[in-house]
Amino acid sequence: MAAGFGTVSASGWFPALAQAAAADPKRRRHCILLWMSGGPTQTDTFDMKPNHENGGEFKEVQTAAPGLRFSEHLPKLGSMADKLAVMRGLSTKEGDHGRGTYLMRTGQKPMGPIQYPCIGSALGKQLGGDALTLPTNVSIGTYRAFNQEAFSPGFLGPRFGPLFVGATDVPGAVTNDEAGFPNLKVQYLDRADGISPERMDQRLQMWRRLQSQFVATRQSGAAGMHNEVYEGAVRLMNSEDAKAFDLSSEPEKLREAYGKNVFGQGCLMARRLIQRGVPFVEVSLGTGSTSVGWDTHTDNFNAVKDLSKILDDGWGTLMQDLESHGLLESTTILWMGEFGRTPTINPTAGRDHFPAAWTSVLAGGGIAGGQAYGATSADGNEVVDGKIGVQDLLSTLCKAIGLGSAPSNMAPSGRPIPIAEGRVIEEILV
Repeated sequence: MAAGFGTVSASGWFPALAQAAAADPKRRRHCILLWMSGGPTQTDTFDMKPNHENGGEFKEVQTAAPGLRFSEHLPKLGSMADKLAVMRGLSTKEGDHGRGTYLMRTGQKPMGPIQYPCIGSALGKQLGGDALTLPTNVSIGTYRAFNQEAFSPGFLGPRFGPLFVGATDVPGAVTNDEAGFPNLKVQYLDRADGISPERMDQRLQMWRRLQSQFVATRQSGAAGMHNEVYEGAVRLMNSEDAKAFDLSSEPEKLREAYGKNVFGQGCLMARRLIQRGVPFVEVSLGTGSTSVGWDTHTDNFNAVKDLSKILDDGWGTLMQDLESHGLLESTTILWMGEFGRTPTINPTAGRDHFPAAWTSVLAGGGIAGGQAYGATSADGNEVVDGKIGVQDLLSTLCKAIGLGSAPSNMAPSGRPIPIAEGRVIEEILV
């Protein structure tokens, strides 16, 4: 097979393979969640109001998709707008950071006895395979302080929990290397200092002897789950796939195009993980700043200008990079936060929490881009067309990645619990 491809350029056969995969009715896509901690302002990004006092300081510009306009500070995304579907009619009822984070990341209200899995765990379980050395769910640059449970595997258990890379609950805590790139490392992936491979193997053999009898009678309990997670960590440590987390092998010019920040380098890592078969990757924008990302109660426009630069470089380059590797058609991207922000500008030149009418974006594989679905009023304060909720958004995502409209995961009680039970927005799907 390698010899057969040897005389064909990668630019020629990658798209051909992608087209062949797209024709398979049983195909399933990878998923990348771009999580915007703090709640991004729709009025200054994808649903601008240039002819109203709520519009603010930024200009609205025409994108590559006829009739679709974005902020002037999102030029890369504007050039790829034909691959983006902007959902301008999103409406929810949770305006608190913690409750809104849980709602959007699980599809459920934060109440009741069931511990629901985050969307990464739920989809990773559906999309992953047993042969994969890497985790089915990787979360990069995560800020969990608003709601720890919103990032957990819930009733699915630790096997399907996220592998956190560069996670911190203190904004700005991730350090940089000598070249100015953030240190995105998987904790405990390397052996401790002074421990040789031979000594590590001896330790593992001893540990397995101690574990074997104890775990043999407790396969379905906490001991069994702990053992499974530990063994998975050991497999990853000794696997070639661990190199996916090492960005130093990438060209410096490409790394700079992504941006010297947690989000940008996280997007590059996401492409590397998708290449190696990881079904779900999340990249957060929020931990690389001195505040919590998009929580712009004051000085909104200066903050959003900087955030938009980070977003545009990271997300825009990610889509271009995925496309050049023949991976964009097989990867669906979801951009969202816990809520939007008020169209009305407050006295400190900021925008406050606003779940009533806001925006999410779907892009890449399975998405009919170049359009906006739904609309808000002239002042941006209410949805006037195409109103959707979180269940509709997640059901549409599930359909786009090939899981159907209502896939379920089994709770420990034996009850199947759907990931989402909303209305699929067929108009934005291909």
